[in-house]
Amino acid sequence: ADALQLFYKAIELDPEFASAYGMAALCAVMRKANGWMADREQETVETERLALKAVDLGRDDAVALSLGGEALAFVVGNYNSGAAFIDRALGLNPNLATAWLFSGWVRADLGDTETALQHLATAIRMSPVDPFMFDMLNAVAVAHLLAGRFEEASSWAERSLREKPDFLASLRFAAASYAHAGRTEDAQKVVSRILALDPGQRISNLADVVSAVPAHMALLAEGLRKAGLPE
Repeated sequence: ADALQLFYKAIELDPEFASAYGMAALCAVMRKANGWMADREQETVETERLALKAVDLGRDDAVALSLGGEALAFVVGNYNSGAAFIDRALGLNPNLATAWLFSGWVRADLGDTETALQHLATAIRMSPVDPFMFDMLNAVAVAHLLAGRFEEASSWAERSLREKPDFLASLRFAAASYAHAGRTEDAQKVVSRILALDPGQRISNLADVVSAVPAHMALLAEGLRKAGLPE
């Protein structure tokens, strides 16, 4: 919340500063992933405004394009537009590790898991001590989960949780991966951790904190249901 107010202040000082809009939109990505949105509908509308402003002002700014694209995909659910803006960012700056990370997420969401894994491997290779390493590893886990490789998904989810043990997004995908792999006891332990951190988490409100096409959401929900997350 404090970061968001500072980005709004940056926008006030320089209304043409594309990356300020992009970073404000990224705050919404983190708010959604952690279940911190107070008014999901209003915040989604505002995120779309910020993201579109970022990509409009930052047509030649890889940072703004990648941030705006990620927010459009994850918060707004506009995966194709998000992917297109991230692709443009990579064309402008193929050395931007976060753009490869965001591309990996969006490609996984679109079902192209092999391309997603290639892009995520590039992100990890380019920035091996990245502060977002936990998210890079989590994205690899998700790509394997969506491809039906549940043991590999579990292994990568464990690596993500070693980087940031209380990251709810990693915990959700770890629990689902364990459950689909038949590791019921491990899955149940992770669900207990999820509920300790977020007592209101349910199968029925997954869409509030996860962005996925219906088939992927169904796979995640099935895994979490097997793991013991309440309906």
